[in-house]
Amino acid sequence: MIRFLQSGNKAVKYFLGAILTVICLSMVVYLIPGLTSDSGIRQSGVVVTVAGDKIQADEIMRRVQQVVQQQRQQYPEFLRPYLVQQVIQQMVQKAEMRYEAERMGLTATDQEVQDLMRNEPYKSTFFPGGNWIGQQQYEALLSSNGLSVKEFEDDLRFDVLRDKLVAAVTAGVDVTPAEIERQYKNQNVKVKFDYAIVDGDEIQKKLTPTDSELRAWFETNKNKFPVPEKRSVNYFVITNQMAESKTTVSPDDVGGYYNANQERYRTPERIKTRHILVKTPPPGNDGKVDPKAVDAARAKAMDLLKQIKAGADFAELAKKNSDDTVSAQKGGDLDWVQRGQFVAEYDKAAFSMSKGQISDPVQSQFGFHIIQVQDKEEARLKPLSEVRSEIEAVLKGQAASKLMEQMSSSALKDAQKLGLDQAAAKYGAAPVRSNPVARTDALPGIGPAPDVMTAVFSVPEKAGFQMARGPQGVVVFEMEKIVPTRAATFEDVKDKVTSEFKAERSNTLLTTKTQELADRARAAKDLRKAAKELGLTVKTSELVGRDGQVTDIGSMNGPASAAFNLKQGDISSALTLGRKGAVLAVVGLQAPSMGEEFAKAKDGIRDQLIGPKRQQAMELFMVSLDARLENEHKVKRNKNELESLTKSRT
Repeated sequence: MIRFLQSGNKAVKYFLGAILTVICLSMVVYLIPGLTSDSGIRQSGVVVTVAGDKIQADEIMRRVQQVVQQQRQQYPEFLRPYLVQQVIQQMVQKAEMRYEAERMGLTATDQEVQDLMRNEPYKSTFFPGGNWIGQQQYEALLSSNGLSVKEFEDDLRFDVLRDKLVAAVTAGVDVTPAEIERQYKNQNVKVKFDYAIVDGDEIQKKLTPTDSELRAWFETNKNKFPVPEKRSVNYFVITNQMAESKTTVSPDDVGGYYNANQERYRTPERIKTRHILVKTPPPGNDGKVDPKAVDAARAKAMDLLKQIKAGADFAELAKKNSDDTVSAQKGGDLDWVQRGQFVAEYDKAAFSMSKGQISDPVQSQFGFHIIQVQDKEEARLKPLSEVRSEIEAVLKGQAASKLMEQMSSSALKDAQKLGLDQAAAKYGAAPVRSNPVARTDALPGIGPAPDVMTAVFSVPEKAGFQMARGPQGVVVFEMEKIVPTRAATFEDVKDKVTSEFKAERSNTLLTTKTQELADRARAAKDLRKAAKELGLTVKTSELVGRDGQVTDIGSMNGPASAAFNLKQGDISSALTLGRKGAVLAVVGLQAPSMGEEFAKAKDGIRDQLIGPKRQQAMELFMVSLDARLENEHKVKRNKNELESLTKSRT
């Protein structure tokens, strides 16, 4: 139904921050042997050839640039060679997989490519609300991300081939009933245990370090406590509100803007439709469509139309019969669209209909559509009354911005001529003389303003009045005094030293005491006795599973999961739970029931287990494939090109 679907398409993985996993099978990560070996290629620009498929240097670097842009990361120069090598590995792997899939006779049909496009993770980007975004926006979106339509669509076609190859390779992988049973028992066993907690915060509260201890620790850790450069600033602020309060917009201004910008306030013709799609099959290998299948689809569409005319509910028929599964869930609803967003046949029919009208079956390359126009809006110019407040806001913002420039420029000149106090008074602003502030601090009355602080810390002392824009408006300031960076004295940072000393010492004591508890408990085979000797309390949990919570322990998915690996009577090693330590002693185990609940869980557990097995099978297959292609001399690498790609970026 959508125009772009006339050919295969590639979806928006690049926009999802995962370009590296698009290029290769995400489950398979392996190092291709001999990446820097010379296999005889001497053609300039060709880095690797896989069964005649040439991987060019410029294409590699374009892919590298896409990775950097799409992940929005700044890669240090020394890491660029590793990124280049990773992209080469993935491009070689992709070429090998394509070659092997085609050798096995696997293909990707147009219909399969189209079906892939209409599912996540692509659907929400290109079919928001079930509606195609339009060919123009589709192409613009690709172009803005450095991609051609052909490249994007070729990659999606490869995804279909890749998935078929994975399915073929892993078809024989399975999970035994014994493995499923073992996993179910492991996941659903419940445990009951005694436990003693060592509280790091309580240890810290009891610490009373002496001055000499703190000073000694400070001398060892002086580098942790630099005193940054600070600056004293004199300033006043010309606020945005000052400019806004002095601006007015006349009715003539509004009318003039409206007349000059009417195109902004035109809304195009649009319609809201719903449809029922009866698909026709894609062309066969001979390029022809089975006429009998087309006749059958037409007959079904005619029968559905007959039911609608007889009073059947359109939405219910769409839900049960439409082959457009996305819109079918909403009773065939396609929401509001403008001309050109549908495939040509649908577009022409729908926009020629009146509100409420139901079409005869309309044939497109996707099949037969029964269309109903639910609502229709003609193209129109919004009246001035409808957009007046919007225009007033625009004009007032423009006027205030212009006035702010004039006021701030004048305020700077006045400050340079009259001084801080008189200039501030002239504009109704309050003069401020700050205490020394660091670059990461906020000036009083201004709040967080990185641009202002950058300006403040970029001028020399006594440089005269300067100007910087902040979130509240324009700050007119002069640098009064610079206090240089220096090493802190103990007195400067005594409170901070005390806090960090106690935190560090309490962590050490926490680890030591928890380990002592574990050692004593294991030696005596008695947690309660060991806890009593150390003045600790023992608590007992309820029977708890892996998804449970225990007071003072927290989630059983964390370090406390060690309990599920113990036998009854066993005592755990020392466990670290953030600012707490714990030792557990198992006092009870409950095996799960293997009845109805196990039967319900079997399929889910099988899915959990088969994934890693399939991944392992695919990894072994890819290593074997690469070795075979190497032995058959189908993979050739150009050492000179490889070195130039990396060395030029180191």
